[in-house]
Amino acid sequence: MLSVIEKVAPGTLHILKQRYYILNQIQKVGPIGRRALANRLGFTERVLRKEVEVLRSQGLIKSSSQGMECTPTGITVFHQLDKLMGQHVQSQEKEAKLANKLGIHHCTIVIGNADADLSSASDMARATTEVLDFLLPEGESTIAVMGGTTMVGVAEAMGQQIGLNRELMFVPARGGLGESVDIQANVIAENMAKRTGGKSRALYAPEHVRSETYSLLLEEPEIKETLELVENASVVLYSIGNAMEMAERRGMNEETLNELRKSEAVAEAFGEFINQEGEIVYKLSRIGLQSSKLPSIPHVVAVAGGKKKARAIAAHMKTAPPHTWLVTDEAAANEILNGGNPLK
Repeated sequence: MLSVIEKVAPGTLHILKQRYYILNQIQKVGPIGRRALANRLGFTERVLRKEVEVLRSQGLIKSSSQGMECTPTGITVFHQLDKLMGQHVQSQEKEAKLANKLGIHHCTIVIGNADADLSSASDMARATTEVLDFLLPEGESTIAVMGGTTMVGVAEAMGQQIGLNRELMFVPARGGLGESVDIQANVIAENMAKRTGGKSRALYAPEHVRSETYSLLLEEPEIKETLELVENASVVLYSIGNAMEMAERRGMNEETLNELRKSEAVAEAFGEFINQEGEIVYKLSRIGLQSSKLPSIPHVVAVAGGKKKARAIAAHMKTAPPHTWLVTDEAAANEILNGGNPLK
């Protein structure tokens, strides 16, 4: 039933889940203050304040000097909702199991297989915007975004809600001149800014350069300033690619392709080609965010799905910082949990 609701009214499940958690905690430990409740749930006070007002207006909770507690109606509604959320709790258990197997803190799993169903890719994009809305505080934030078709979908799923009470700056996390315009990080960052009411800044540089040109470009004032914004971002958004598909798309020569095959590369992200053991077997000289900077960025969000990407996701996550949040689909999650080589 929950999956049907989500298909008919996208975003409803996310709201339902938040209100369920709030009612669950209030009926267990109430009366409780808003700050204490936010700490227990791991919500920002901004998110909690908005949802509490809705629950209060519906007569499900009440407030006093001691804090918030459920009304008799609220308790009845909670027990009815608790039965409905059983399916979702199972989904959460799978998300926790996947995160544990990959060695990261958070996973969001949407229904379907992005390889066979375009709606699954759309669901991942929408889920990514929900993750962002949850993570971003009020006020100023800088979001560094990679290029690629997955990030195009995430941009298209964004709306004014993400920009509410926020001043967002979107910056491209890689150069991109020379590739298809619509999947360049510059274009995606600009589109995200337009859809959320934020601002964007361009990075006018090719992604891949010769090593002798690399250091010279980094000294260009405009490039240097943009890269400083990227490295000090609040969030980085990126996808994970299959190694050989990405190598061919980038037009690598046959000698390099053979080298990647020989080294059994399965994943690519941040210009790094990685084997199943999580070892970097080939690295491009590139202008943009380096993977070594990820541990210092507060929020790292990776988006990738489909059964065909399961090995790539598993391999890349061996190199990702623990605070990474993965948004994926059931097909990739099931393949990682039930098949393939043992992970870290």
